[in-house]
Amino acid sequence: MADFGGDTEAFRAEARAWLDANFPESFRRDPARQASLAAGLADDEGADAKAWRKAMGEKGWGTPTWPAEYGGGGLSRQEARILHEEMAAIGARNPIGGMGVMMFGPTLIEYGSPELKTQHLPGIIRGEVRWCQGYSEPGAGSDLAGLQTRAEDKGDHWLVNGSKIWTSGANFADRCFCLVRTDTTKKHEGISFLLIDMKAPGVETRPILLINGTSPFCETFFTDVKVPKDQLWGPLNGGWTIAKRLLQHERDNISAGLGGGNIGQAVPLPTVVEAAKDYVGVDDQGRIADGDLRRRITEHLMETRSFQLTVRRAADEAKSNQGPSAATSIMKYAGAKIAQDRNELLCEAMGHQALGWTGEGYSAAELSAPRVMLRSKANSIEGGTSEINLNVVSKRVLGLPDPK
Repeated sequence: MADFGGDTEAFRAEARAWLDANFPESFRRDPARQASLAAGLADDEGADAKAWRKAMGEKGWGTPTWPAEYGGGGLSRQEARILHEEMAAIGARNPIGGMGVMMFGPTLIEYGSPELKTQHLPGIIRGEVRWCQGYSEPGAGSDLAGLQTRAEDKGDHWLVNGSKIWTSGANFADRCFCLVRTDTTKKHEGISFLLIDMKAPGVETRPILLINGTSPFCETFFTDVKVPKDQLWGPLNGGWTIAKRLLQHERDNISAGLGGGNIGQAVPLPTVVEAAKDYVGVDDQGRIADGDLRRRITEHLMETRSFQLTVRRAADEAKSNQGPSAATSIMKYAGAKIAQDRNELLCEAMGHQALGWTGEGYSAAELSAPRVMLRSKANSIEGGTSEINLNVVSKRVLGLPDPK
């Protein structure tokens, strides 16, 4: 990467030229195809998608501010913002993503040993290794620290037995960053982090069919799974501190996405205002004809705009504080509510056309809207339930006493 010495226009020109040479022309002509790939809903990736991911991965621009020594872009935040602007101008999506980028990678950079960083960061940066998260268990969802998946020290390896649930993308993942119990005499202080090969003998995944017809979450079972001793991440029995930090990154990324779009959306949907005007109609002043619906949509748009500005302010504050804070729980709670409100208003505006599931008489957007609405019900569960996030806000942000 060239040293631009703070010359932002020189970097903008370089970024524009590189994108022009590497962004596939087919994606410019078919943005819906790129959206489907980004949502993980396309059946076949295709040559152009592979070439785009390879180019961005080798350049390090999929993780633009990550350390260059591990293959990241090594860009300043200002340069990364310029890159984002230039990509947005041509409709280019970042093909490097997933949990490795959103959660594990940033936390590994902060808490990982040089050996673990060297081993795992390059694969994330190049988009070659997919990660999943081993947190929730059938008997320990909201009470995450009550997890019972055991890791026994067998001298030259760890032996893992137990199960996880709601493991997003586990059936496609290569590796798992997994919370395990290494001390049964303590609760929070008996938890460690292991990095587990999902192809190892004894690992089994079973996709869970959701009400919207998709299976993004899995049950994951570990039966006498051997994990090398050097795949312990952080100190023995010190995984809880890392787990909390990783959750901050997760909530930060989820909330930022929820404020302006939907998880798992492949088909472009109209805005709530567009749908209301098209399906409900307008009055002689060009306003949405239904006064009550108009009022609720207006309130929703005000909340959405306030949320987006707050997320932006929190992101700026996080830069100076070296990462996200407990305030991400506020963002996660608000983002989930706003996303659910948006999808319910959209389906209400579409009326009976949002009640279809298959068959003729419905557009692609009309068939997608109820699926997205149903999928959004999980927004207030994933990344920490709304109830748990409210508890974090009351104790960590507001400083209220614990009622216990």
